[in-house]
Amino acid sequence: MSTTTGDVAAATTASSPGDHPGTGHPLHIACIMDGNGRWAARRGLPRTAGHTEGEENLARIVRLAVQRDIGWLTVFGFSTENWVRPRTEVRHILGLHERLFGRINELNDLDVRVQWIGRPFDSPSARTPKYVQRAIRKAIADTADNTGMLLTVAFDYGGRNELMSAVRAVRAADQPITPATIDEHLYLTELPPVDVLVRTSGELRVSNFLLWQSAGSKIHFTDTAWPDFDAHDLDAAIALVR
Repeated sequence: MSTTTGDVAAATTASSPGDHPGTGHPLHIACIMDGNGRWAARRGLPRTAGHTEGEENLARIVRLAVQRDIGWLTVFGFSTENWVRPRTEVRHILGLHERLFGRINELNDLDVRVQWIGRPFDSPSARTPKYVQRAIRKAIADTADNTGMLLTVAFDYGGRNELMSAVRAVRAADQPITPATIDEHLYLTELPPVDVLVRTSGELRVSNFLLWQSAGSKIHFTDTAWPDFDAHDLDAAIALVR
């Protein structure tokens, strides 16, 4: 079963970064990929098996998104809060992200460019391991010449941290704090506003994901766990704005 909501922060003003152009433009879809553990539990499998299947399904969704002329696909890979999970689960997820960023040939074949959003690696609070950092940097460099969809993986990311970082940067630059100056100092300024925010596995919350960029976006909630999220679910989300 799927449910949808209307605009988030519908009262956004005309100058707000949450404004959206007409629906004819390439879309920005953002996904909170939830339910890997529950998917595994229902099958009597360890949680790590659910995360592995979730990573495989992300590769499938990337291919589908390219076919549907989506311009930007941003996915919540690992939050700043996820570090409290059991150590074995965190290690497994880290290994999957290293593998995800290593799918260079497939991404190049799809003409997909890779980016990353999260706490800067040189930030005192950053926790991304060096080997994942290397995989991220290599994926960004090796796909930099691609001109198709931009796949952005949020890793060690939190929306509140991003906004606090932006405000600190505005103050350090001695600029007035306005929507425009905050927009200039976000982690990844090339991301446009989100058109549709997707949350899988029946949870009805946005979990500190792209809080600024999602102002004014539609939200598609679905009971489908992320490993089972497919073309039908993606098309239902796209239908909110096309």
